[in-house]
Amino acid sequence: MTDTPAMDESVLRVTDLRTHFPVRSRGVFPKTIGQVKAVDGVSLSVAPGETLGLVGESGCGKSTTGRTVLRLIAPTSGTIELDGTDITNMSAKQLVPLRRKAQMIFQDPYNALNPRHTVGTIIGAPYEVQSVSPPGGVRSAVQELMERVGLNPEHYNRYASEFSGGQRQRIGIARAVALRPKIIVCDEPVSALDVSIQAQIMNLLKDLQEDFGVAYLFVAHDLSVVRQISHRVAVMYLGHIVELAPRDSLYSKPLHPYTRALLSAVPLPDPRAQANREQIRLSGDLPSPINPPSGCVFHTRCFRAEDRCKQEVPELRELLPGHTVACHFPMLDVQAVPSSLESSKI
Repeated sequence: MTDTPAMDESVLRVTDLRTHFPVRSRGVFPKTIGQVKAVDGVSLSVAPGETLGLVGESGCGKSTTGRTVLRLIAPTSGTIELDGTDITNMSAKQLVPLRRKAQMIFQDPYNALNPRHTVGTIIGAPYEVQSVSPPGGVRSAVQELMERVGLNPEHYNRYASEFSGGQRQRIGIARAVALRPKIIVCDEPVSALDVSIQAQIMNLLKDLQEDFGVAYLFVAHDLSVVRQISHRVAVMYLGHIVELAPRDSLYSKPLHPYTRALLSAVPLPDPRAQANREQIRLSGDLPSPINPPSGCVFHTRCFRAEDRCKQEVPELRELLPGHTVACHFPMLDVQAVPSSLESSKI
């Protein structure tokens, strides 16, 4: 992995983003009785050519964040800037030309592709939608893309159902990079694939980043996968970013108790190190995003929580160079994570 790209200009900048879904009562005249606070005050930025990993438990709001920043889901409040343009309140028609700059790779390669369309039609769809005429024609451009992502160009007229899961994800990747976007949101792109195929897709994504300079917002729950591709990592809990840091800093010196607990659950390749390592077990279940806890949203499960945590919402503070954490009692005094964890890979 190359060094972290300069943050002078951001291809994506999100400020105080909130995405709430109404909860309605049943009956003839349903009314709104609450709000699911899926994303609740997220701020982040992604530089050109950078990969920002977004990790957390299932239900923490990371996938909703990824879809909201592309305006696939309408935000409740906050601002979304794409390559310097505020797209927060743009209409669907206004967003069409901006789709050239931002694309998405979906989690499920089986449902993300239209089974009635051929591979050539699927990968060539961005050219048609954006009225782009590539040199040599669409067919030539699509076959070149197919070869670039590891597919046989002769399979241009085959249907998606004739391909394996890994091949289908390559089709989705080819479609996403067709117009050379500046950023791609990767919504758990390898979680539905076998481990051996995961490594191939990860290597492909890194190669494409080097070739095209594309930035990634990489959403995942697997910390070992995120470590392989990310320059920086943001840890999300119950709709909030609780820690944001350069990859090496976060994996070697996690400051938030939640991040520490997540890393303690990552298996180590050395059985002796695995047996002797610190393991943090969080008590209780993830609170409901309909009625999140007061103060710090993590205090109901935190092993370092005090009365202050129940009353006061912690702000993201920079405690180490580029390393910010939202915690009243960060783990600055705790020994760093063992090097064996740092070297854990797919």
